[in-house]
Amino acid sequence: MALSFEKQLENYADLVIRVGLNLQKGQRLFIRSILEGADFTRLVVDKAYKAGARHVDVFWSDDVLILSRFKYAPKDSFGFMPEWYKHGFNQEFKPGDAILSIRASDPELLKNQDPESVSSYERANRLELKPLMGKIMGSEVNWCLVSVPVQGWAAKLFPKDKSEKQMQKLWAAILKTVRADKPSPVAKWQKHLKVLQVRRAYLNKKQYKALKYTSVGTDLTVGLAQNHIWLGGTQESQDGITYVANLPTEEVFTAPDKTITEGVVRSTKPLAYAGNLIDNFELTFKDGKVVKAKAKKGEKLLHKMLETDEGARRLGEVALVPHSSPISKSGILFLHTLFDENASSHLALGNAYRFNIQGGTQMKDKQIEKTGLNSSLTHVDFMIGSSDMNIDGITKEGKLEPVMRKGEWAFQL
Repeated sequence: MALSFEKQLENYADLVIRVGLNLQKGQRLFIRSILEGADFTRLVVDKAYKAGARHVDVFWSDDVLILSRFKYAPKDSFGFMPEWYKHGFNQEFKPGDAILSIRASDPELLKNQDPESVSSYERANRLELKPLMGKIMGSEVNWCLVSVPVQGWAAKLFPKDKSEKQMQKLWAAILKTVRADKPSPVAKWQKHLKVLQVRRAYLNKKQYKALKYTSVGTDLTVGLAQNHIWLGGTQESQDGITYVANLPTEEVFTAPDKTITEGVVRSTKPLAYAGNLIDNFELTFKDGKVVKAKAKKGEKLLHKMLETDEGARRLGEVALVPHSSPISKSGILFLHTLFDENASSHLALGNAYRFNIQGGTQMKDKQIEKTGLNSSLTHVDFMIGSSDMNIDGITKEGKLEPVMRKGEWAFQL
């Protein structure tokens, strides 16, 4: 049964509150949103208060203002962040709060801007907001990331259409990926999450010491952290709230050992990073560290990203997604990591999630260091999966067992 656009939007907002955040009565909710998504954000706020939120704060961002800064601000100003901004995000968020990010942008917003300024801006944001990211990556809060269309993004995806049609098509694609386009979306999500839970349970039982990736341009072995935990779909905050961090989500993921990655890996989709696209890139790893990087597009920015800090050259996440995922089947290259990472198996350079190892959220920094988990200001997912990707799990005895063949799951459940 076809639903009206208004009903689909209401479904989406309901999913954000009930499935994504699983917002609890009495919780305080912080929303970071974009001006072009104001109508949807207001709908989410209504749903939040109806679900019992104690208070909702909304912080706005705008591509036009960001671009204006890069065009006209002094070049030496991009490492600056106002004290009130740092305080607001780092100090006001308390354990037990909920955080929602409604994120979207023109994927090439900053393509004509100085890479040095872009790099300084990214590093300053990650450095100054490190305490906040620690709370998120340590599951001190229940959090969720979603997206809505913006004109610059829609124009990149559907260049042959008029602007109004571009936005309509992107809305339709997003609503379909989050399962808001049909009746009973919450029930559909519950069924989907159970499938992901079965996948991750199988991999947790296996406790492979490494994964071996083989495809065109890729021959890579990634060691997995001891006592690693595969997650996918649902996660649990330190307060025991079960939430879904990304809508959509099709992945199961865990933590690598930052010291054990060897070989070469080639990207299979463009990476939208800092208002630019990095495409057709290849990374060579030795002893867990990127020792060589090249790209046909965005190579200078790729190197700047790798220079963020020591941990930016090491892996913080491995994630498995079948090539036949609904987002992959859509045939749309979204140029937005939230969607493209759920169409393809991927890796992430930078910080690891502490909840991906047993007891990780209760460990101190020095303890985390000993586990092999990576630490960095950055966390950048990049896509490597394809229809010819084979992945094997390496057991503690050194035996290879098929995990994926030609981009699809190789084990039955």
